[in-house]
Amino acid sequence: MTGFDPSAYGRAIADIYDLTVEDRPPGPAVALIRELAGDGPVLEFGIGTGRLALPLAEDGLSVAGIDGSPEMVEVLHGKRGGHRIPVSVGDFSHLRVAGTFTLVLIAYNTIFALPSQDAQVDCFRNAAAHLAPGGRFVVEAWVPDPGAFRDRSALRLVALAEDRVVVEAGRLFPATQMMRTTKLRMTPEGVRLLPANHRYAWPSELDLMARLAELELEHRWADWSCSPFTDDSRGHVSVYRRP
Repeated sequence: MTGFDPSAYGRAIADIYDLTVEDRPPGPAVALIRELAGDGPVLEFGIGTGRLALPLAEDGLSVAGIDGSPEMVEVLHGKRGGHRIPVSVGDFSHLRVAGTFTLVLIAYNTIFALPSQDAQVDCFRNAAAHLAPGGRFVVEAWVPDPGAFRDRSALRLVALAEDRVVVEAGRLFPATQMMRTTKLRMTPEGVRLLPANHRYAWPSELDLMARLAELELEHRWADWSCSPFTDDSRGHVSVYRRP
């Protein structure tokens, strides 16, 4: 993990992050997490600006978080109710917080923000260390699709509206399972460059990481609405349980 800066992504995007996830309503995720967590408490790795944590807390769950970006946490704590959510700033693949939890969450592909397989394995182990017996680690991630890249590069339209256009340029490095991307967000206010790096992994690889952390796969769905996971699924919500 030499050279890895867990604060870099948030530093570049924190002030407009909520605008970039407007098309991802939190309702289905919050409902499923609430069901899986029981009475809680819940710990979110990569809690960010509180897209999921705030509605979970409003629903009565005790929620805590870890995030690499002080800028993202500042946005969270500036929102209504945000100051009541304790957040530790640091690398969630290693950082420990006090207490045990019925559910640890890492959503929206954040597991891939970690720069190596070793770091991702450490993340699973850190999640397991925070879980009470019978607790769950919930991972939301996309399914890698190297075939979408021609000559290991790709350019795709992400959003198109009267007031914004978002495109994403990406380059694939299959030998290390790395993908480097930059989104260009064009609005009347100007152009923003939003870089991000991903160390992608297939669901089966994540399952092996879970086994190394002594966690068992309990469920895998295609989305937060519990649609069946099939050969055509582009993402997954995987639930691992501590025996």
